[in-house]
Amino acid sequence: MISLHCRSVADTHGVASSLAQLARTGDVLILSGDMGSGKTAFAQGFAEALGVDEPVTSPTFTLVHTYDTGRVNLHHADLYRLDRMSEVADLALAELVEGDGILLVEWGDPAAPLLGDHLEVRMRHDDIDDDARFVTVRGVGRTWAARWERVEAAIATWRVDDPSC
Repeated sequence: MISLHCRSVADTHGVASSLAQLARTGDVLILSGDMGSGKTAFAQGFAEALGVDEPVTSPTFTLVHTYDTGRVNLHHADLYRLDRMSEVADLALAELVEGDGILLVEWGDPAAPLLGDHLEVRMRHDDIDDDARFVTVRGVGRTWAARWERVEAAIATWRVDDPSC
């Protein structure tokens, strides 16, 4: 697990962009954290780095937005409004990434067991600075374990040594 401190939305975009540079077809990223912790800002930075040139908003009511980057499809899901695991299963999220996509899931904790290997990005408010966020990044499964050294190097700028962050 890597602990990060993002002092601004620009930092959050920077972390997301750095991780997007490592992402490839079939990858799943699960974003978790309280309301307003920066999940959508992360998604915006990630999408921009992949080449999405349209506004990226949280798909709270449509549940999934797909953006064609020309290289790969970015599927951006938001599970906030789902109440049951069966609703998550009905979305068939894993199928979205099988052919040509990267899946980014806000409020994705409940779906993690259904999605296999993934990168978990957990965000929380900094109690001292309203603009800042603490972020932890954790790889789950072999897919991210094989790239872990590159993940660490890509986001080293924002790394903090205090694991309580």
